[in-house]
Amino acid sequence: MKFRRTLLGLLAVAATLGSFSVSAPAQGYKAEYKMSLVLGPPTPWGQAGKIWADLVKERTQGRINIKLYPGVSLIQGDQTREFSALRQGVIDMAVGSTINWSPQVKQLNLFSLPFLMPDYAAVDALTQGEVGKEIFSTLDKAGVVPLAWGENGYREITNSKRPIRSPDDLKGMKIRVVGSPIFSDMFSTLGANPTQMSWADAQPALASGAVDGQENPLFLFTVLKMHTVGQKYVTTWGYMADPLVFVVNKDIWASWTPADQAIVRQAAIDAGKQEIDLARKGLVEPDKPVLKDIAAMGVTVTQLTPEEREAFVKATRPVYAKWKPQIGNELVTKAEQAVAARKKP
Repeated sequence: MKFRRTLLGLLAVAATLGSFSVSAPAQGYKAEYKMSLVLGPPTPWGQAGKIWADLVKERTQGRINIKLYPGVSLIQGDQTREFSALRQGVIDMAVGSTINWSPQVKQLNLFSLPFLMPDYAAVDALTQGEVGKEIFSTLDKAGVVPLAWGENGYREITNSKRPIRSPDDLKGMKIRVVGSPIFSDMFSTLGANPTQMSWADAQPALASGAVDGQENPLFLFTVLKMHTVGQKYVTTWGYMADPLVFVVNKDIWASWTPADQAIVRQAAIDAGKQEIDLARKGLVEPDKPVLKDIAAMGVTVTQLTPEEREAFVKATRPVYAKWKPQIGNELVTKAEQAVAARKKP
């Protein structure tokens, strides 16, 4: 997916935020390590990279110097190439999206199964449990070193036409989706007209009415001021969440001492915990202040009742059934069991 300068201007971090001087680097260490990100600060995703880089610099006394490259600028803005570039060494390290890497690692489509994770406790049950360990093993075999989990958040749906409370409300609506087949399958099943396009192309399409709606985490609604491009209706349906993964290229990892490897790993774990708190801020509180902020923009916010949400669950079961064997029946079953056994909020 291509990101143009307009999005980079909003979300990219200034070079000084991610670039540090090196003091007494270890022999064989690079002067600078390149970290790829789709979004920069002030988004939670961008903060994940900055916190990680800051902690590594501090704890290694500058031996490992990391510079952030938001907007996936190391690969000309093409998110779908990020994982391959990591394996090839074009990118040294990244905080990446399970959605963006799913074309190369089919098991990552697990998190995109519609309505698998009904709440944050379910997300945590997967990423912090045996399923998360299995996914990390798969990523390691695929050619990277996974270290920690972060979070991009639940993807909610917005549009310019009407409140969405039932699958019928989506029928005929043209919805911009990310470039992953499971998203097209889901919205087609719901009767919508899914359209894959870059966000740079989506903004004018939404503003002109050529496209009716889109789906993204709510922090992007406020950062990108989506109400100014016709998005007057928001529905929180929690149909899928997008975990982030902190990873390092294998050759880079092998070039560090075991002590520095341990430092980088723990820094990633610590950064991931902080970033998850940032991603959920305003959404886990009973009054959900983020939704109040969006409503204050003149936007109609619809929160589905359990019965209304169940109608979407039932309508998307064919997509779930189609993708379960593609992802891996055993892995999906293990995930279903972990979600069922979670400690509910």
